[in-house]
Amino acid sequence: MSAHKLTPGSEFPELSVFDTSDKLVDISKPLSDVKWQMIITYRHHNCPKCTEYLIKLTSLRQRLLDIGIDLAAVSCDSKEDLNDHLNGLDVNFPLFYGLTIDQALGLGLHISPPQPPKVDHEFSEPGLFVINPKGQLELISISNNPILRPDLDVFVSAWEKALGK
Repeated sequence: MSAHKLTPGSEFPELSVFDTSDKLVDISKPLSDVKWQMIITYRHHNCPKCTEYLIKLTSLRQRLLDIGIDLAAVSCDSKEDLNDHLNGLDVNFPLFYGLTIDQALGLGLHISPPQPPKVDHEFSEPGLFVINPKGQLELISISNNPILRPDLDVFVSAWEKALGK
């Protein structure tokens, strides 16, 4: 299920979720001194395709920063789930937890039911959002599964050309 569809050019909503220190953070704005923000939503800590995608993002992190795009990733997981995930995952950008189903629906994400025994709660399917310096949605990609996602090498190369870097 999904709620509504965000459109490019629309104002991106505030998206407050928790960091690993339980601090509530609005990830709709860059967390560093760059002007653009990219948010990745991923399924959960037990999704191998999501983990692969996060690892790939790690390899592209500096190129994203070089073109002025900050990066954050979030899931509907709990703090414990995120900590378990981070124990076996070496990423160079922040991962957040506590995306609510209402927030996910507000982003237009697909919601999947629990998948016992791996996941005991509803969770959002993947999304990629790029927010421009005006706080408007510049690019959106939503999937109903972890397999169909933008190719990150193509994505970064295209943005390097578009932003003249």
